[in-house]
Amino acid sequence: MHILGIGLHILVAIYFAVHAIRSNQGLYWLFILFMFPLLGSIVYGVAIWLPEMRQSYTARRAGSAVRRVLDPNRELREAREAHDHTATVANRTRLGQALLASGQAEEAVPLLRAAAQGLYADDPDVLAQLARAELESGDAAAARDRLDALIAAHPNYRSPTAHLTYARAVAACGDQAKAHEEFEVLVDSFPGLEARARYARLLSEWGENERAQALAVESLAKARGLPRHSRDLDRDWIRQLQELAK
Repeated sequence: MHILGIGLHILVAIYFAVHAIRSNQGLYWLFILFMFPLLGSIVYGVAIWLPEMRQSYTARRAGSAVRRVLDPNRELREAREAHDHTATVANRTRLGQALLASGQAEEAVPLLRAAAQGLYADDPDVLAQLARAELESGDAAAARDRLDALIAAHPNYRSPTAHLTYARAVAACGDQAKAHEEFEVLVDSFPGLEARARYARLLSEWGENERAQALAVESLAKARGLPRHSRDLDRDWIRQLQELAK
């Protein structure tokens, strides 16, 4: 087991060394990685690799946003064409997601229900999308029940979007205590500002105006430290936070 552990450390160091070379990092990283395989890998992972992974995620969000601006109906159009050609589970799910993104949740619900059948009846990603469609179409109770069942069946499943859907469904069902619990976690874990803006809005609606304003002010301060493209992605949420911060 000791030999296996040393081998694993070296494999991780080699992976990061290849990454360092391909991404044009300083050659001193190679020295650090191979002289101190375990510690060097930890330092490289925290200092270089993880930030790059986060930036890649943000870049993908930015690219999707640009495509939506240039051709807002492209994904819906292509998803509908793919579904009409072959109504596979993947194509039903894709069309359901596109309909959700375009604000047509009621049309997305039957598609996603059809997708959540057979081999995919217990697929957490499909079920999470269906729950979101149910919530967006006005059936918060169905969304909460579905996600409660998903959590019970897949306790290790992690999805920020599904978590936000659950928090919103809980709030829409009137369970403020549970909604507080869920949103308090999302405030610091959800990428972007959507969860913060939604929570601040809920706090205001519940009459917790001081907490709503404090969260809005804190979130706007956080927004000022974000890259410009990230602020562009969240401009609608920033606008809501600005209204609540007054």
